Amino acid sequence: MEFELQHTDPKSSARAGVITTDHGQIETPIFMPVGTVASVKAVHQRELVEDIKAQIILGNTYHLYLRPGLEILEKAGGLHKFNGWDKPILTDSGGFQVFSLSDTRKLTEEGALFRSHIDGSKHLFTPENVVETQRIIGADIMMVLDECAPGDCDHQYAQKSMEMTHRWLKRGVEHFRKTEGKYGYSQTLFPIVQGAGFKDLRQRSAHEIASYGMEGNAIGGLAVGEPAEVMYEMVEVVNEILPQDKPRYLMGVGTPANILENISRGVDMFDCVMPTRNGRNGMLFTREGIINIKNKKWADDFSPVDPDSDSWVDGFYSKAYLRHLFVSHEYLGMQIASIHNLSFYLWLVGEARKHIIFGDFAQWRNQMLPRVSQRL
Repeated sequence: MEFELQHTDPKSSARAGVITTDHGQIETPIFMPVGTVASVKAVHQRELVEDIKAQIILGNTYHLYLRPGLEILEKAGGLHKFNGWDKPILTDSGGFQVFSLSDTRKLTEEGALFRSHIDGSKHLFTPENVVETQRIIGADIMMVLDECAPGDCDHQYAQKSMEMTHRWLKRGVEHFRKTEGKYGYSQTLFPIVQGAGFKDLRQRSAHEIASYGMEGNAIGGLAVGEPAEVMYEMVEVVNEILPQDKPRYLMGVGTPANILENISRGVDMFDCVMPTRNGRNGMLFTREGIINIKNKKWADDFSPVDPDSDSWVDGFYSKAYLRHLFVSHEYLGMQIASIHNLSFYLWLVGEARKHIIFGDFAQWRNQMLPRVSQRL
């Protein structure tokens, strides 16, 4: 994997660059639709490419490991062949999902012992076998095993968790460096900064992971319950340390406002289930604000969902029709809303990139923040 930093905004830390993988290029800043179980929910691959213009999608190691399972994925020739997506794929380590199973998992120095949410069977994730699992999945960009500490944890817990993450990092990188991919293309591994909401821990963690000299770095353990201001502060602290010539991936973030704020702080890559999950529940993100399409006020509004959008669904379907689909519990409503929201997120980061290159990102961001945050 290669990263070329092309432009920086003169009045913020926003960056525009290009990541090159064996499955294609990714223009940054970028948002990655989440395809948890080899599928971006309610969206065809064709729509991802043609309407949403996704450049990379995310898969989840925990879920793919359990179902369809590694044997099936390896027989298929990896996730790209299995789901028909020929562009880059990023996988997380499964750590966040394992650690969210607080009642059915146990953390040890060896790794994370957990029970499947599907059938209750016992499994162990270690720094080594998580790398091996992602080798079999065939992701272009893989993550190390880490512990995502709760947003409200105390300093003592956060430090203990971070130090174990660092020990796991050492083992994971060692295993990665002595193994190779299975399908004839290169893969890369990102370390993950942890440290909860504590500046001193985030600084230590950023220095530690930067010392490995990997091709990119991730920032984890944010947007997990802490105030947004804490998230922004931690991102600033970390990005002062992480190398400028490597892409920075902020995991699991977030709202349109979160994305704009963190782009301005030097983040290059984002993912979040919010566009599809909230879309399936009737929440639409638009250039003018946030719509709850189930509200009665839209029942006789025959204007397009987002008339300025490049996505055909936004100009083709009216708010009234989309509301009708939701109140009638028609699956098509969830599909349209998912395509719309993902199209908006990709438009947002694409516009950010244009303004970074043009040199007026900070001004544009200040105009967009109140608009994309208001409820209509």
